[in-house]
Amino acid sequence: MRKNFEDIIMVPQPVLMIGTYDEDGNADVMNAAWGGQCGPNHIALNLGMKHKTVENLKLKKEFTISFATKDTEVLSDYFGVRSANDADKIKESDVSVVKAENVDAPIIEEYPLTIEFKVVEMEEKLGELRVVGEAVNVSADESILDSDGNISIKKLQPIIYDSVNGSYRVIGEEIGSAFSDGKKLFE
Repeated sequence: MRKNFEDIIMVPQPVLMIGTYDEDGNADVMNAAWGGQCGPNHIALNLGMKHKTVENLKLKKEFTISFATKDTEVLSDYFGVRSANDADKIKESDVSVVKAENVDAPIIEEYPLTIEFKVVEMEEKLGELRVVGEAVNVSADESILDSDGNISIKKLQPIIYDSVNGSYRVIGEEIGSAFSDGKKLFE
């Protein structure tokens, strides 16, 4: 037996930290769950129009995305519940900011994995701003690299947003091999 629900449930929802600069060069970070990869080197974001990040994206057309982790959960939630329209979130949170190498956007050093993006498409629709960005660089702290020098999701410990329970969850264990396990059903 199945039960029907009115509210949409989309899992997993990432906890993306969007870094931008404003017109005065001040850094801002916004926590967003409505985003994801939409091509080999592209990400799509849907953002409410009232966010300071929207104003910054329209101005600079460049941004960074960092991934919230188990270790940065409290900081990441702060960047979601506090508005840059009301406070200097960077100053209040006392994070370390450096300018990204390839775009005019900040990297928050507390986040071990950051991707730099240039906006390739921007459209206002349904009361939201839809942004598509093209990745131009990925930088990772050595603490999340495996013995071969590759990014380790296990070491990163990224979190997802659980919209059903209003909580955050750590991405779990490896359970199989992508593009391989399903072949057992037709070989």
